Amino acid sequence: TWLTPKHIIDDLGPFDLDPCAAPSPRPWETATKSVELPEDGLESLWAGLVWCNPPYGLHAEKWLERLAEYGDGIALIFARTETRSFFKQVWEKASSLYFLKGRLFFHKPDGSKTGNAGAPSVLVAYGHEADKRLIRTKLPGYYINMGRIA
Repeated sequence: TWLTPKHIIDDLGPFDLDPCAAPSPRPWETATKSVELPEDGLESLWAGLVWCNPPYGLHAEKWLERLAEYGDGIALIFARTETRSFFKQVWEKASSLYFLKGRLFFHKPDGSKTGNAGAPSVLVAYGHEADKRLIRTKLPGYYINMGRIA
């Protein structure tokens, strides 16, 4: 379990739903409503602006696909820009991107920091409100408008 750094949520939030939240208890909330295991966040009802820090690895593509179809949220993923999944779910569907400067330090369930993430990260916006959040962020990084803002 790698928790989203609190400063990212503080900067981009508030969010209405986190469909893949860390197990309770959490040192901080990422959204007003959280879906955690054993409930399946991919199958749950989504409403409002979504925050999604999906499980990294092969399953991340399913979360990005659902978020792109839903069309109103931000995902935090590794910036693996050359992968098939990134091309299919990000380059071809995202409203905007925000490449974070440096490498993130995620947090353990007790709130303590992990080592650095080992790869660069990107925030992926789907939809108008999500894009507005990336435009106004104070996080160090670089914004790219993908020209698909509804």
